[in-house]
Amino acid sequence: MSLLTALMAAVLMQTPTPSTGPAPDLSWLAGYWLDCSGGREASETWSDPRLGLVVGYAVTVRNGRSGFESAHIGPAAEGGLAYFARPEGAPATPFRLIESGPQRAVFANPANDFPHRILYQRTGDVLTARIEGADDDETRSAEWTFNKAQLNARCPS
Repeated sequence: MSLLTALMAAVLMQTPTPSTGPAPDLSWLAGYWLDCSGGREASETWSDPRLGLVVGYAVTVRNGRSGFESAHIGPAAEGGLAYFARPEGAPATPFRLIESGPQRAVFANPANDFPHRILYQRTGDVLTARIEGADDDETRSAEWTFNKAQLNARCPS
């Protein structure tokens, strides 16, 4: 085998395998979403997809305290797409896209402490977000029901 052939083979072995089809359409996630339930104000803002990248952030206000999470959905190191969560500025935790359909996406990372799954589903102007998994061997979940809103809208006082 010539050196050139060996180099080409090495490059091909390191090149990610293309996904089996077009990337899922996540444009339905774009916008500003607001949840005023349960005594909290939670908002999520998502960009429209740009070359396979969707960028978002969340802000939650409850009991006089606030918290935030930044995230993006983009190419995963092992191929496909992943949701990269950074709660309170922590290092990114990837959740692989395991299911997608019209206005639905499910991401999973069974090795994460909690959550193991992140689900988004849109029906009209309502976006439902859910996290689920086991924490200390106890199954638990949390859910948000967001309504489409004007950028930076707030919950009524």
